[in-house]
Amino acid sequence: MNLVILSRSANLYSTNSLVQAAIKRKHNVRVVDPLLCDIVLEQGKPVIYFQNQPLKHIDAVIPRIGSSITYKGKVLISQFEAMNVFTTLGAEALTVSRDKLQSLQKLTLANIDFPKTIFPSQFQLAETSIDYLGGAPVVLKLIEGTQGMGVVLAETKNAAESMIDAFKGMNQPVMLQEFIKESKGSDIRVFVVDNEIVGAIQRQGKEGEFRSNLHRGGSAKVAILSDEEKKVALQAAKTLGLKIAGIDMLQSDRGPLVLEVNSSPGLEGIELVTKKDIAKSIIRFVEKSM
Repeated sequence: MNLVILSRSANLYSTNSLVQAAIKRKHNVRVVDPLLCDIVLEQGKPVIYFQNQPLKHIDAVIPRIGSSITYKGKVLISQFEAMNVFTTLGAEALTVSRDKLQSLQKLTLANIDFPKTIFPSQFQLAETSIDYLGGAPVVLKLIEGTQGMGVVLAETKNAAESMIDAFKGMNQPVMLQEFIKESKGSDIRVFVVDNEIVGAIQRQGKEGEFRSNLHRGGSAKVAILSDEEKKVALQAAKTLGLKIAGIDMLQSDRGPLVLEVNSSPGLEGIELVTKKDIAKSIIRFVEKSM
C-alpha cells in the first residue's frame, strides 16, 4: 500500500514509529506536513498539493494532528475523504474530540460517567458553580488544550474565582470540573485501535502535581484494567467515532470516570512502558480496512 502520515515531522517518536512499522510490513510510506499542503477545489476534482506536487495514488492516510493545527488538519482530512482515500481519523471525529465541551455532551448522551462539569455562560455565576461541584478544590480547564496545558487546580473558592476572572480577561472559555481526590494524581491511559484495547498504562503525577501527564514529569507503569474500565474505554472511543484513541480515565469511588478522549494519542509513553508495538497494531488496522 501507499500510505501517507500527516505529521509536522518525521522525527517525532510517534511518526517515526508508524513509519518503521509500515516499512516492516512492506508498505510505501510518506510523511506529509499538513502546513505545507495546498487544497485545490474544483468541481468533481478534489486535489491536495504537497511541495507543489499533487498527492496521487494514495491508499490510506494516518493523521497525526496536533491541537495547534486542528482546523488545518480537519480540512485536509475532509479533502482526503472527498478524494475517496481511507483515513484512520475522520474530520468530524477530530473536530468533536478537540472540543472538550462537545465531547462531554456526547459522553453524557451515551451514559458514560466523567467528573461533574460546568461550562458557565456567565462568569458571575462562578461562586454558584463551585458550590454545585461540591466546593473547592475544583479543576479549571480551557475548552481546547493538550498534555495538561490549560488545566489548573484551584485549592480554594477564592482562588477559583480569581482564576476564572483571569481567563475572562484573556477571553478564554473555561470549564469547571469536579476534583476527584481519591485518584491521588493518578490516571489510566487506554489505547484503543479498531474497537480493541492494545495497551494500557497507569500514570502518576510527580509529587505535588495533580496532573499525571508524562510530558509534565509523571511516571507510568503497565495498567491492569477491570472489566468495567475496558467497557468504558471502548464505549468512549466508539461514542466519539474514533477507531484510534487514547482514553484517559480516573479511578474513583463511583467507578471509572473519563477525563478525555484523544484522537491523536502519542505512542512513546505507552510503547516504552508496555513494550508493545502499538504502531504495528495501527498499520494492521489500516491493512484490514482496505
